[in-house]
Amino acid sequence: MQAMVERDDKYTLCGNVQADDAYLGGELTVAAQGRPGFRYKVPFVAAISLSAEGRPLYIKMAPVPGFARKAVSDWANANLAPDCIVTSDGLSCFAGVTDAGCQHRAIIADGRKPKDLPEFNWINTVFGNLKTSLGDAYHAFDFAKYGTRYLGAFVYRFNRRFR
Repeated sequence: MQAMVERDDKYTLCGNVQADDAYLGGELTVAAQGRPGFRYKVPFVAAISLSAEGRPLYIKMAPVPGFARKAVSDWANANLAPDCIVTSDGLSCFAGVTDAGCQHRAIIADGRKPKDLPEFNWINTVFGNLKTSLGDAYHAFDFAKYGTRYLGAFVYRFNRRFR
């Protein structure tokens, strides 16, 4: 799994990119302002680059220390090519992609759940595939310690799905 992570670290996403935040593992609790509690959860950022026709090309996923502008900016510097156009759900931390030289396009849900917006169809499909993959293949693992490797293995397989 570590070799898969290191192999995909060499590449960056470019062009049109959908990005979203999520949590890996933990007990479901509700914290202030409707955000899930994170006592046993590992926050991570996922992004998918799309072709001109809107089809998925490559993905990147990586744990972050938290959903703060600085954390997302550091993640974007490592994983996104400058001048790509990043579409997100408007979470304030995603403004950090502009610090990495990318354009940011926020889609506000206006009362709808972000998963119901067609602009996020592919990133939500990837999240569903990730959840199914991890839930079906593994019964338990230490998300904080090994989350990077499990996400990296999923990314490696996705990015090579046609090869």
